[in-house]
Amino acid sequence: MGQTAKGMAPIEGTPALSVRKTSVSYGKFKALDAVNLEVMPGEMVALIGASGSGKSTLLRAVDGLQEADAGSGRIEIFGRKLQRNGRLAKGLRFRRRDIGFIFQSFNLVGRLSLFNNVLIGCLGRIPTWRGIFGLFPAEDRVSAMAALDRVGVGEFAGRRTSNLSGGQMQRAAIARALVQRARMVLADEPIASLDPVSARKVMELLQELNQTDDLTVVVSLHQVDYAMRYCQRVVALKAGKIIFDGPTSDLNRKTLIKIYGEEYEDAFWSTEAAE
Repeated sequence: MGQTAKGMAPIEGTPALSVRKTSVSYGKFKALDAVNLEVMPGEMVALIGASGSGKSTLLRAVDGLQEADAGSGRIEIFGRKLQRNGRLAKGLRFRRRDIGFIFQSFNLVGRLSLFNNVLIGCLGRIPTWRGIFGLFPAEDRVSAMAALDRVGVGEFAGRRTSNLSGGQMQRAAIARALVQRARMVLADEPIASLDPVSARKVMELLQELNQTDDLTVVVSLHQVDYAMRYCQRVVALKAGKIIFDGPTSDLNRKTLIKIYGEEYEDAFWSTEAAE
């Protein structure tokens, strides 16, 4: 699996994501402990595990929002180094253009319209001065509106974002990733603060992007039943280590107890799904 030169297409067979022996510590607490993970292009992978298991830390490290421990491992995106030995790669802004990050808290600017929030996804591709003055190319404005329509919130494009529901804001966050032209979406607990109906719509959108647009999706979830319903592969973390990595069909009661303990049913939204 070779490293590609800047501007070249990735070599066939290159992982969308490669994490090697990566650790992250907060003081004496080790949030990630020598984690190894590989995700191929077009996969939809669920990260599961109890609170504090390392799911969010892993996603943040992959996006370059969190530096790994000094001397710790290597993270590559589509064959291009993102960080190595605890140091972020130069030109990180450009390397992150392939990654759309969807936050639990939406990460939208409440005072801006939904349309302008989605346009922010273009900032990695246009000169900084254009972004500062809001001079977005016409094609990007068309793309932003098309993305909002696609995720089902086009009618709210001109509305102040703070006046919208959580489900509407999360779908706008997905639209922003589309406008960004991301090749991989990292979603950190994207449905944690949503009602079940809105959560289902968001997961269906992520699944559609994976299946129709061939986007690689890595999504952390507390709701195991949603992981089993929408993802083909599950990676489970516990105390900063990966303790399960396999097809969703291999998740059974014994494995879930290993991940969550005897009260594993609490990790399901529906009690029926845990049976």
